Amino acid sequence: MSNPVTVRVWGDFACFTRPEMKVERVSYPIMTPSAARGVLEAIFWEPQMYYLVDEIAVVKRGRWVSFRRNEVTAVISMDSAKAWRRSPEKFRPIEAGGGAADGTQRNMLALEQVEYLVTAEILLSALGRKTGQRIEKYSAEFERRARQGKCFHRPALGMREFAADFEWVEARDGVALADWPDEDLGIMLYDVFDPSARGEGFRWLTSDEIAASGEGTARHEGRILKPQAVFFNARVHNARMPCHPQKVKLITPKGGVDHAA
Repeated sequence: MSNPVTVRVWGDFACFTRPEMKVERVSYPIMTPSAARGVLEAIFWEPQMYYLVDEIAVVKRGRWVSFRRNEVTAVISMDSAKAWRRSPEKFRPIEAGGGAADGTQRNMLALEQVEYLVTAEILLSALGRKTGQRIEKYSAEFERRARQGKCFHRPALGMREFAADFEWVEARDGVALADWPDEDLGIMLYDVFDPSARGEGFRWLTSDEIAASGEGTARHEGRILKPQAVFFNARVHNARMPCHPQKVKLITPKGGVDHAA
């Protein structure tokens, strides 16, 4: 693995929601690769690069905790978004909280007092390769931000309400891990996007391009990816869960296997 980065992530609560639970949230017993990617992208991300999570190591497993929280029964639809654009003053937002029309209370089975080591590989996207970027620049920028505690937005442990703290880890082998010898966790959500397609880059516009008009205007064209759930068979060995696409089998909803270890 080239250009590895490792950060220590911890927080008071975490909920890595199992998608098979339809109404009330139940967490996986460990951080998912998509949640780990979200933490890294909250610290630093640009369209010219992307992360492949290599491993999630468990420092503190945490303990199960159940409580009730306010959620909403309504969802944002495309029609409601268009109605808001046409007449913002007539649009009624979704309201949550006690007594709200769209609010409801639901149970949650979450984790308390968790801590992980997230190791990932930084790679250039198609846009980065096309523009001649050097991967060392992005690795150095990530390290600088992680050492200083800077982030684009506050990382979270599965849900925005569960804020996460983080710090740079120089040598992950020197960190004592939890007592978690071996366990097969079964099928786990890997990501909501196909990781093999993330290297295609992203479609985005600069401020000059947004202001410009005409078909001849240069655009930074990536590939628009539709969300597609990808799963894998999660296994923990000595408190470490391998996640790199070259080390695990990724399962698509159609039953196919994208990568083999």
